[in-house]
Amino acid sequence: MDETRVDQAVVDEAGVITVDNLWRRYGGSGAGGFDAVRGAGFSVRRGELFALLGTNGAGKTSTLEVLEGLASPTRGRVRVLGHDPRRARRLVRPRIGIMLQGGGFPSGLTVAETLRTWAGTLSSPRPVTEALDLVGLRGRAGVYLRQLSGGELRRLDLAAAILGRPEVLFLDEPTTGLDPESRRATWRLVRGLLESGTTVLLTTHYLEEAETLADRLAIMHRGRIVRSGTPAEVAASQPSRISFALPADLREPVPDLPGTLAGAARPAANGGTVLATSDLQQTLSALLEWANRRGVRLHHLNARSASLEEAFLAVAEEADRSGGGVSSDGVSDDTVSGDAAMGVAA
Repeated sequence: MDETRVDQAVVDEAGVITVDNLWRRYGGSGAGGFDAVRGAGFSVRRGELFALLGTNGAGKTSTLEVLEGLASPTRGRVRVLGHDPRRARRLVRPRIGIMLQGGGFPSGLTVAETLRTWAGTLSSPRPVTEALDLVGLRGRAGVYLRQLSGGELRRLDLAAAILGRPEVLFLDEPTTGLDPESRRATWRLVRGLLESGTTVLLTTHYLEEAETLADRLAIMHRGRIVRSGTPAEVAASQPSRISFALPADLREPVPDLPGTLAGAARPAANGGTVLATSDLQQTLSALLEWANRRGVRLHHLNARSASLEEAFLAVAEEADRSGGGVSSDGVSDDTVSGDAAMGVAA
């Protein structure tokens, strides 16, 4: 197949990033091997932000490395901008930006020297000063990397990733080590890139970050996609909750309410009751109607829809019950291939 010829209309319809039955194995085919990614599949549309979430060892970074062209799949098919990112690297690499968990830049260079050197590997980079302004490092341009804080190094990694004006941007834990103000500044930058048409694939441990930025997301567990959809759709996979406390002298129990789930009532930390429901409005209305009819005062009443955090924790709890998601040979999602650890050359 001629990897240089791609119908962009087909790419836009199928997805700027497509992953079909992706497997990635460490340690060979024998008994000592481990499948870090097991049949994962998803697509990312042009101009959207897709967040890949998961517990440690879920397979997020292993998946990203294949999409970035840093590793080959054991089996399955991936495409970035219509091309195999490994075999057609010379076509894909100039059009993407990659922010690894660690940039690996030499500590003896200044911030400006680092970006100028990196710009020399790119075909049409944005001005170094512009990139520094975007990440808030203009005032640190003459500082050596060894003198930067961890958060400043992450911002430098981001500046390098966006220096080439990428069509597709891979962000692996981009705000780790950042203070809250810098994290929100990074969110504003990412939103601006999305508005300009950049497609972003993000991994993050900050669920608020995914909930704030993502158009769609997937949760990985033991190498498989176990939840996917918009943040609201994924959150809705868990029940809504109503918590309250009844008067101490009330002898009448709360009746069965419409929408509540089997075994839904459980004790709350304050001595009250928590109800799980698949229909928050219906259950809450019935509860309030019963309380008003009986003249019962519901103390500490709180009703809330399910959150992305609850959906994520449900996956984590499932992993805990089944013994965790890291292989017996110790290979986890944080295992990074050698070329990834040293940074990526154009």
